[in-house]
Amino acid sequence: MSIIVAILVFSIIIIIHELGHFLLAKKNGIGVVEFSIGLGPTIWGIQKGETKFSIKLLPFGGLCQMVGEDTDQNTIAENAFYSKGVWQRFSVVFAGPFFNFILAFVLSLFVIGFVGYDAPTVASVISGSPADKAGLQVGDTIKKIGGDKVSIGREVDSYFLYNELTAKPIEVIYERNGEKNSTTIEPALTKQYLLGFSYYPNADSVAEISTVTENFPMHQAGLVPGDVITHINGNKVSNGAELSAYMDAHPLDGSVVSVTYDRKTEFGNWLSTTVEITPQLYQEAYSVGFSYNLVREKTGVLQTLKYSVIEVKYWIVTTVKNLGLLVTGKLSSNDVGGPVAIIGTIGDVYEQTSEQGNALDVVLQMAYITILLSANLGVMNLLPIPALDGGKLLFTLIEAVRGKPIDREKEGLVHLIGMVLLMLLMVFIFFNDIKNVFFK
Repeated sequence: MSIIVAILVFSIIIIIHELGHFLLAKKNGIGVVEFSIGLGPTIWGIQKGETKFSIKLLPFGGLCQMVGEDTDQNTIAENAFYSKGVWQRFSVVFAGPFFNFILAFVLSLFVIGFVGYDAPTVASVISGSPADKAGLQVGDTIKKIGGDKVSIGREVDSYFLYNELTAKPIEVIYERNGEKNSTTIEPALTKQYLLGFSYYPNADSVAEISTVTENFPMHQAGLVPGDVITHINGNKVSNGAELSAYMDAHPLDGSVVSVTYDRKTEFGNWLSTTVEITPQLYQEAYSVGFSYNLVREKTGVLQTLKYSVIEVKYWIVTTVKNLGLLVTGKLSSNDVGGPVAIIGTIGDVYEQTSEQGNALDVVLQMAYITILLSANLGVMNLLPIPALDGGKLLFTLIEAVRGKPIDREKEGLVHLIGMVLLMLLMVFIFFNDIKNVFFK
């Protein structure tokens, strides 16, 4: 079932992309020869007027083949792609990625309407930390950090992800009681200790352990995924949010931690156990000493519209930054995932959500991952690479500037070479996916 859902999500994204090309082609009087979902041999097809609608064997990608798009032989035809004006052709090509952004926006309305947005507020401040010395307080709303504008909590998270902490001071603009303030945080070198586990910091669910890292203290103490933490150092925790708040207010420093947890036995009852765990030194790193909110809160209709736009912008910016890390070598080929990895990830998310949540949770999670993937596909297709929409847009803009087109045969050759290189890249990514699945 998870594979079917994954392929369905992937197909919806592709259909919306190709639908953008299709609708704008029709609007501009361009004939569409074939509208297909997938690649490879046709397994089903039906002819409707001038267009053949088909489904291909491989559920990766799609096609909206327009009259005279790939050759110059049919440009004399009234409904040929190249018989239309520059900006008509530009709109047709741009429509694919743009429809992906529209899909991401519509789904964001749905998700944010149900679960809200993550306000960029300060969740905790460690006493005596750089943030404390800079005057930050719990409840402050971060507006800018390091020069980056902030609208949601994940943008604070992204700042620390893409900007390595050093001794360099960080300027923070925050709002408190309706007034904006500015301060400077000077990161301090600290020792980072880990217990080696993860959980969902939600207020509406117990503090259930989701993963335990092998050979780290939690694993060595015998804890496993599914165990529910009820007390830490004698302090009761009723849900993931309370555990997160405690951990933020009491950072690990190497001292022994007392953990009480419940485990469901084979007979269906719960067994409570208390263990003493010594955190493991992970690394020495710079720290700012405050945590920020990543928990979503519901909002009104106008704010939902606003934060849906911000949601799409966040994923577009994140995709661009990740591409930058890939180009600069900060991400390796092992970090690159293709269709196999994407479908596998969607399937895993579906299975985990199905086990832990209700039908609405599953739908929301699938919608969320579709937002991410749709925005990602939109950005990737806008890259100025031959054979991609971005490459075609580049040639169209050059034509607009020059006042005349580049020789169609030369343009076609460039796109053909680009297509061959993309196919080789897809083969590499495919085998990389297989390697990561079976040999990781």
